[in-house]
Amino acid sequence: MKKILDVCCGSKMFWFDKERKDTVYMDIREFSDILCDGRKLEIKPDIIGDFRNIPFPNNSFKIVVFDPPHLLKAGQKSWLAKKYGKLDQNWKEDIKQGFKECMRVLEAYGTLIFKWNEDQIKLSEILKIIEYKPLFGNKRAKTHWLVFMKE
Repeated sequence: MKKILDVCCGSKMFWFDKERKDTVYMDIREFSDILCDGRKLEIKPDIIGDFRNIPFPNNSFKIVVFDPPHLLKAGQKSWLAKKYGKLDQNWKEDIKQGFKECMRVLEAYGTLIFKWNEDQIKLSEILKIIEYKPLFGNKRAKTHWLVFMKE
């Protein structure tokens, strides 16, 4: 039974085991490309889906990983946009809706792991627009990891 959902898996770059049997890897896109430095980028989720409308019933997972796109300024065909995705002008509503959807599919007392890079949008802006408070987190350079629990 699948108990973990990664709603924006991208290339699964931070996963140690990119093929966990208890995990559903979801992304809004699927493609392969060769980046400008010659490395292959492969985005191959188990399921194509949008984090703003997660295609699973309420209370389906023990852990949800939410690593949404964090870029506003990046060329559509740039390697940054290909690797990380890109937000648009509705980013505040999209992120807010993404949190609601992640919490909806979590079981009671389930854990949401949120990853955010504040190169273009500060974490403080994200925390102002969402309805949830993190339990704890970690900052490494511009990247933050926060842990939330569905109560």
